[in-house]
Amino acid sequence: MATGYARAQRWAVCALMALVATTASAVGNTASTAESRKLHALFERHWQYVARTYPEGATYRGDHRFGGQLTEQSPAARAAQDAAVKRWLAEARRIQRTRLAPTDRVSLDLFISNQRRAIALMPYAGYRSMSIGALGGAQTEFADLMQVTPMDTAAQARQLLQRFAGLPRRKGDEITQLREGLRLGWVPPREVLVRAQEQLDKQLAPAVADSPFYEPFKRLPASMAAAERDALQASGRETIGRDVLPALRRLRSFIADEYLPKAPVNGALSGYPDGQRVYELLVRQQTTTKLSAREIHDIGLRELARIRTEMETVMREMKFDGDFAAFIAFLDTDARFQYASADALLAHYRDIGKRLDAELPRLFAELPRAAWGVKAMPAHVSADAAEYYQGPAQDGSRSGFFFANALSWQRKRTWEAETLVAHEAVPGHHLQSARAIELRNLPEFRRHTWFTAYGEGWALYAETLGFELGLYTEPASRFGHLQWQAFRAARLVVDTGIHAFGWSRERAIDFMVERTGVDRIFVTSEVDRYTSDPGQALAYMIGKLKFDELRDRAKTKLGARFDIRRFHNLLLDQSALPLDVLEKVADEWIAAERRKGRTQS
Repeated sequence: MATGYARAQRWAVCALMALVATTASAVGNTASTAESRKLHALFERHWQYVARTYPEGATYRGDHRFGGQLTEQSPAARAAQDAAVKRWLAEARRIQRTRLAPTDRVSLDLFISNQRRAIALMPYAGYRSMSIGALGGAQTEFADLMQVTPMDTAAQARQLLQRFAGLPRRKGDEITQLREGLRLGWVPPREVLVRAQEQLDKQLAPAVADSPFYEPFKRLPASMAAAERDALQASGRETIGRDVLPALRRLRSFIADEYLPKAPVNGALSGYPDGQRVYELLVRQQTTTKLSAREIHDIGLRELARIRTEMETVMREMKFDGDFAAFIAFLDTDARFQYASADALLAHYRDIGKRLDAELPRLFAELPRAAWGVKAMPAHVSADAAEYYQGPAQDGSRSGFFFANALSWQRKRTWEAETLVAHEAVPGHHLQSARAIELRNLPEFRRHTWFTAYGEGWALYAETLGFELGLYTEPASRFGHLQWQAFRAARLVVDTGIHAFGWSRERAIDFMVERTGVDRIFVTSEVDRYTSDPGQALAYMIGKLKFDELRDRAKTKLGARFDIRRFHNLLLDQSALPLDVLEKVADEWIAAERRKGRTQS
């Protein structure tokens, strides 16, 4: 799961979505024209605006100037934010593109495209109101923020106390927004809200000193004077009890008493006012293509058939005498493939990562400097949640981390670990995200923006690189890789099935379990995720297929001149791009390489 996006943690996602409509300072740009200076002045003003307006996103990036503030969510504030996006777009359109250098043209095009994508969703107030998702959202975002909150100084501790004090107003404004969505006929499905209540209960149940909100105060430096540390910790406990927990209890009461009774059983977008239009828009935005829901559905069925053939080949290789369901049962119950403890699971992931790190120079010309590690997911996250990645801070104060679901270690199996590490860490999300923030030749926004089809497409493609990096030497591990590829293909069928073709929740769950063999408990969580975040899951396989296509094209056209290490850095060193722009960049590189070859010959 994405850097984003990683994925299930709302503020990581919200920070990235805010940046989808942002830009930054002109780092490393050599253009000197007046138009270029005008462009980058716009970038700089907009970057500062976004840091002030979405301070949680700034915290995730390692910018702690606004660490005492929370994003305003009142109706007036949201209207002002929407109006600002339109002003930024109008100003950008006044820039004379033809007078810019090529890199600046791409940056301007992306800036304009990002503002337009944000504006396209503005008419759909009901959809935009639904800030509670299956894996995270308004119910988890503040607890998630604690993981990246620095506590190196007393000033940073006081900033966090300010955020605590501001949470009641923030949650009150969010409840107002949820009520407006309810009035418009937009409420998440029942199962999603049940999950949200469970996530809140996990945050509210522990004693204050054991809550996720107090955790940062346990990180106050030992060098701090004991009296000051004790006073700050006491203020933390007091403010959590006075402001944080009551605000979350109020949100939980709203969900239980007002929201849940109005929740539909089926969360298909086709059942909401203008829902079909919203889904069509989300499909285009998430995949950055013009593919229709029907075309994507059919691609999923095709890929599932192809991958099933490869899975059955592995079954024959392991000399298994039985059908697919029996083979899954064998893999799931054989003691050889089970973990002894949560620590054993984490150690296994770390061992795979070490082996991969050593092999990366074979496939990449340049690697990022930022370190990465493996952590257990926090206790307030659902035990059936998907693993995710959180990128490093730009200032170097925080490494990238693969958050592993050690909560459900008893259901995890060793044969699925290699492909998972390749996706979430290296050569997947960490390589991609850490490399992006080091690209000083690009404007800041291009180092932070997120396109799901690019980001998750790369991570899924990165799983396939495991064959070239020494993974999947055992048949069971190879099957695990194929199973997760099939899982992403099944998403194309299920997401479109739910939102465009009338599939029920149970039909979607049954289909995924039968076609992939993945555990029903996890599949159920995932189907609820697709329901509450429509279209997002389509981007993985659609993006991966584009990376496959570009690599095959480059190999065919360049022949012996094809350099996989330079090709991979080409794909990463533009940072995130829509797939059509990425294709243009790759085609231009291929043409340049062919010209170079003719000159040298």
